[in-house]
Amino acid sequence: MTSIPTHHDHQPSPGDASAPGWKRYVAASHFRSAADEFDACKLGFWLFLATEVLLFAGLFCAYAIFRMMYPEAFAAGSHSLDVKWGGLNTVVLLISSYTVASSIRCAQLDKRFWLHVNLIITLVCAAAFVVIKFTFEYGPKWAEGKRPGVLFDYPYWSHPQEPIWWSVYYCATGIHALHVVIGACLLAWCLYRSVRHKAYGPTHYTMLENSGLYWHLVDLIWIFLFPLLYLIH
Repeated sequence: MTSIPTHHDHQPSPGDASAPGWKRYVAASHFRSAADEFDACKLGFWLFLATEVLLFAGLFCAYAIFRMMYPEAFAAGSHSLDVKWGGLNTVVLLISSYTVASSIRCAQLDKRFWLHVNLIITLVCAAAFVVIKFTFEYGPKWAEGKRPGVLFDYPYWSHPQEPIWWSVYYCATGIHALHVVIGACLLAWCLYRSVRHKAYGPTHYTMLENSGLYWHLVDLIWIFLFPLLYLIH
């Protein structure tokens, strides 16, 4: 009878304590090898991303229903948005999507310097996105009184159903901005671990790749939100 090999048959030796963290990494005991652990983690993360898609799918369904019911209100609300800021944020996220993918590739090639450079650029892009969103988009609207909590009391709507548009706008962009912050925190943790412990290299970069997948989802959601919200007219 052939026995299933245990994880000890496939694990790399921890080696010298002075070796980079990715060389000393040993998979959890319930996995037969680090490759099995990587595949399981990636599959699990894809399932998690599927739940994130379901979350935003609900928002997109609400958008479709209300836009079909109140097209004039949605057009009026969209005219209040500044396309240049939305477009700039789109460019910022596209750049960050490239740099986070480059950081993973650099980890695979053991290019730690460029791994760190790409992660830093990604974090700068994330910060720029949030600053633009709150300073140049939310800020002026809140100053006019178009802020969450008082939308239905604002007296100067150009269309009676326009508060519904703003409710959808704030829910969709607010939840997306929260995901940007969460993704930035994950990548910042990856950067810290790489700098402090040299945690990622050719044979181990699981957390970095999963964080990159999360970031790509954030970018992809915005690619849909930008035309749906800013380009109605």
